[in-house]
Amino acid sequence: MGGKPLLAMNIVCFPINSMDASILREILAGGLSKIQEAGALLVGGHSVEDDETKYGLSVTGTVHPDHVLLNSGAQVGDLLILTKPLGTGILSTAIKGDLADTSLENNISRCMATLNKIPGEAMQGLAHGATDITGFGLLGHLHEMAAASGVGMKIDLNKLPLLHRTREFADMGIIPEGGHKNLKFYARFLSSTLDARDAMRFIIADPQTSGGLLIAASRENSVKIIEQIKDSSYEYEPIIIGEVIREKSGHIYT
Repeated sequence: MGGKPLLAMNIVCFPINSMDASILREILAGGLSKIQEAGALLVGGHSVEDDETKYGLSVTGTVHPDHVLLNSGAQVGDLLILTKPLGTGILSTAIKGDLADTSLENNISRCMATLNKIPGEAMQGLAHGATDITGFGLLGHLHEMAAASGVGMKIDLNKLPLLHRTREFADMGIIPEGGHKNLKFYARFLSSTLDARDAMRFIIADPQTSGGLLIAASRENSVKIIEQIKDSSYEYEPIIIGEVIREKSGHIYT
């Protein structure tokens, strides 16, 4: 949304009597590294003894009120840019089922640990609207942006970037519960030529953890945004996955 993080506080729940404190130290060290990467300062936090491990951050930042970037600004003719590949939900489910190796686990961990800072900065002053892809999956966040902007969106499924083995596991039926729920809810907003059994339906509904940004910008500015991201140290290639169209508000077409 154009905000700059300044201060962060840890919020952690941890079973200190049943889990080694070294694990807690690693969790906090990982959080600190990302706070520093984001350019913010850690100023304390709160800890609670709990049977289930939980960790998060309360972040304070600033943004100029005239420069807040919302998900409601997409305009007809805009191109849609996705800055991270999809598949973290499906692959996490495969890992939980002992179906994936260490290299795949490292691959999705690296993706989830990659901040959206660089693409977020690249789109400032160039994008009409943006959102991040998280629990509602690409389909859900496309719908939210389209509905908020009063437009439709057309997606080229062949252009969607996928993490390695995402399609393989999806074809095997390795789908997280959230993916089923997302597809059931958002299917009413999807007009697609896909067969009802096509695994791609679940891929676009796959709930993402720390997914990339979905950016709507003019054709000219889309080129500029992509060039800025490619010229940086950002690991993933930003991909144009579709465009904003003058169709039924909130509907997604493939």
